[in-house]
Amino acid sequence: MQLFYALNRDEKLEFKDISKLYSEWIDKTFELFLFNIYCNTEICKLSVDDGKKRKSKHLPKDIDKVFTAKLFENELIQSVANNATLNRKFKKLDFDNKVNRDYLSKIYDEYAKSEAYQKYILEGDSKEAHLETILDLYRSCRSSELYNEMMDDNYYNWSDDKSLVVGTFKKFIKAQPEEEKYFESLYPDAETVDEFGRNLLESTHKDFEKLGEIINPVIENWDHERVAILDALMLKMAVSEMLNCSSIPGKVTLNEYVEVSKKYSTPKSKEFINGVLDKILKTLTEKGEIKKEGRGLVD
Repeated sequence: MQLFYALNRDEKLEFKDISKLYSEWIDKTFELFLFNIYCNTEICKLSVDDGKKRKSKHLPKDIDKVFTAKLFENELIQSVANNATLNRKFKKLDFDNKVNRDYLSKIYDEYAKSEAYQKYILEGDSKEAHLETILDLYRSCRSSELYNEMMDDNYYNWSDDKSLVVGTFKKFIKAQPEEEKYFESLYPDAETVDEFGRNLLESTHKDFEKLGEIINPVIENWDHERVAILDALMLKMAVSEMLNCSSIPGKVTLNEYVEVSKKYSTPKSKEFINGVLDKILKTLTEKGEIKKEGRGLVD
C-alpha cells in the first residue's frame, strides 16, 4: 500500500522502482529482526557487569549476594552469543555502530528494578524461567521510549513492521535453535514474498483501471474527489487480492484491510472500507468471479 502511495504521489517513480523497493523492504524487515536480537542480547550481557558491581558493594543487599548473570549466561542467550554465523552477520550489518550503548544501559537498569527480574534472580533457573524472563525483558524494551527511538533512528520501517518483527523474535527465542543458520530460515519464504506479495503488487498495478471500474459503481454516492487516496488504494488492493489470491478467503481479505485502514487512514475509513468491500465481495461471489481453492475457503 505504501509503495502504491509513493507511486501515486511521486511522478518520477515508475512501477519498476517500487518493485525494487519491495524487495529492499523485505530485506530491511529481516535486518530489523536481527537488530532486535542483537540489542536484546547486548542488554542481557549487561547483567555480567551488574553482577560485578553488586559483588563489589561494601554493604550488599541479600539479592546482591545471590545475584548471578544468568540473564546472559542462560543457554538461550548463549546460543545467540556463541553463534559464529549470526555474529558475523551482526558485524556485516554494522550493528555495533548502530546501537546506542547508553540507551541499552538505561533500559537494563530500569528492567533490573522490576519485580519480574527480582523474582527471576531469586527463583528462576529452569528453561521456562529463562524464556519467560527474556520475553518479559523484550516486552519492557518495546514499551521503552529509548528503545523505540533507537529502532526508529536506524529503521524507518520499525513502526510498520513492529508486530511482524516481534512475532519472529518470539519464534526465534522459543525455538532454542542448535543450528547456527536457523535464523536464515526465518527470512520470509518464496510463497510469502513472491506468490503473495509480489503477485499482489503486480496484479494490482496491471489491473489498476479495471479495479477502478469494479469499485466506482459501489461508491457512486460518494464524492470520488473526497475519497482518501489511501482508502482508494486499499480498495483496489483488496479487490485484487480477492480476485487473484485463491488461497485467501474473501472475508479474511476484507477484515485485514479494515484493520489496515484503522492504522493508516482516517477515523471513518474502517466503516467505509468495510461497507464497500462487503458489497463488492457479495457481487463478485454471485457472479462467480471469485475462485477459491482448498478446504474452508468457500465464502
